[in-house]
Amino acid sequence: MYRVIEMYGDCEPWWFLEGWEEDIVSSRKFEDYYQALKYYKQKWLELNEHFPSYKSRSDLMTIFWDTKEKEWCEDCSEDVQFFHSIVLLEDEHKIPKSKLRPGYEKERGSRKHRSCQYTLDSKKGTTLS
Repeated sequence: MYRVIEMYGDCEPWWFLEGWEEDIVSSRKFEDYYQALKYYKQKWLELNEHFPSYKSRSDLMTIFWDTKEKEWCEDCSEDVQFFHSIVLLEDEHKIPKSKLRPGYEKERGSRKHRSCQYTLDSKKGTTLS
């Protein structure tokens, strides 16, 4: 089974940090890899139209962002960027190497790497430890 997930949060999805599932805003399941890939591409194109920056990986995980979507973190004294992400999973895991898509490995814009160890609660605007 394949699943295309859309997420919104302050972490890149490829880290799969504890609690990453809380950032899921939608999910769609597929039995066929190519149908899942087609849907992923459709979502990729839609998000690309709305956001000026992205980082796309060959393992079919992409983050899109607008530098205006940030939140101040008191604990690390810096703004933390929020991302709109899409991910294609196979059996709830990263896709296998045999299904990597090197043509998807591209980037537009740059982002500051986060040094903060805290996770932001985007619903409340506060930090959690």
